[in-house]
Amino acid sequence: NSGVVSLLRPLLLDVVPTIQQTAALALGRLANCNDDLAEAVVKENILPQLLSSLPEQNRFYKKAAALVLRAVAKHSPQLAQEVVQCGALEMLVICLEDFDPGVKEAACWALGCIARHNSELSQAVVDAGAIPLLVLCIQEPEIALKRIAAATLSDISKHSPELARTVVDAGAIAHLAQMILNPDAKLKRQVLSALCQIGKHSADLAMLVAEAEIFPVVLTCLKDSDEYVKKNGATLIREIAKHSPELSVFIVNTGGVAAVVDFISSCTGSVRLPGIMMLGYVAAHSENLATTVIVSKGIPPLCACLLEEKEDHMKAAAAWALEQIGKHTAEHARAVALANVLPTLLAIYVDNTSSADLQLKASTFAMKALKGILQKCTHLPALEPLLHDAPPSIMKYIIEQFSKVLPHDSKARRLFVTTGGLRKVQEIKAEPGSLLQEYINAINNCFPEEVVR
Repeated sequence: NSGVVSLLRPLLLDVVPTIQQTAALALGRLANCNDDLAEAVVKENILPQLLSSLPEQNRFYKKAAALVLRAVAKHSPQLAQEVVQCGALEMLVICLEDFDPGVKEAACWALGCIARHNSELSQAVVDAGAIPLLVLCIQEPEIALKRIAAATLSDISKHSPELARTVVDAGAIAHLAQMILNPDAKLKRQVLSALCQIGKHSADLAMLVAEAEIFPVVLTCLKDSDEYVKKNGATLIREIAKHSPELSVFIVNTGGVAAVVDFISSCTGSVRLPGIMMLGYVAAHSENLATTVIVSKGIPPLCACLLEEKEDHMKAAAAWALEQIGKHTAEHARAVALANVLPTLLAIYVDNTSSADLQLKASTFAMKALKGILQKCTHLPALEPLLHDAPPSIMKYIIEQFSKVLPHDSKARRLFVTTGGLRKVQEIKAEPGSLLQEYINAINNCFPEEVVR
């Protein structure tokens, strides 16, 4: 408001280098605060002036100039576009070849702030020739430079398969894979994120990541002391597993499912989420893979998530994963039912305590899971408690299962009478001639008339 930005501008051309650098630093710190100040820097036409003499300047000025570009670009795609239009990309790429690691680091950071917004800006960074130099930066000895170069490669890769492919073609995967075991937690976070952003787009790209010998090394990240390393490691495994049964089998054969089950059991909150999703994706692919999740004791920690987690999206994810396990055959459904999951799913489905939109998410997934498992479930003791609380949309599935099983199982018929199941069936109001009424008639026909009365 005091007009400081316009006062700083002429100082960028001062004859004293220290004044130039300090003016650039001040502008960078101002622009970093919010988008209004960044806009003011752009409107004062400072960026072209900042860049005009950049190649001849010393390392301190280059770092300060890169700070200004980063601070402006980070706020929005529009401001990042302003940075690109004033010719900053060419200058930043020149800085990537600088002798000083600090200049390279500042340039990487600025390029990442431009690339992260959308695929067009990322493509502009690629077209400026940044990728091969970023891949060289992750091979430099300085940890800070490795971190920010990996983060920038991640920001470029995330938008589209084509952009991820340009990173792969520059040979990035092998160098990133080698750094999974680096002791620096912040570097591991960025490396796992970059591999994840490459692998998420397609089965082909995921296979290239998997073939870089990241398994079983990446499984050690699930036990890391750093929460973000754990979460990013689990996210990477999830993104590879989701694409195909072959990739899931690849992960299973390296002990990946058992490791993820341990991971979910040992942590709480949103860190768990990618692990929960990973088990769901693996189980969804085939009966055999769902059996692997069951044998690896994957059901109990998923049940624990339903009970322990407060966030509805966490419950929804756990419900979805359990549905993927239980939907294949009667044996799969039985494994889920024996863990006493069905009453918990029902409780989530009928729970009215959440806000409408949150509840919708958890209850919708709980209902889908119930229906998916009930369509296969022939384990009557697990279904019995649901008869007393289930809403009509679920009741039909339960009654249908009883009508299938009771005619052929005398022990189940005895239990059905003594636990009050038959009595409950008589209380159900079904439309005459409806499918539900047919199921009820089939159940009643299994018993003598006086018992039914």
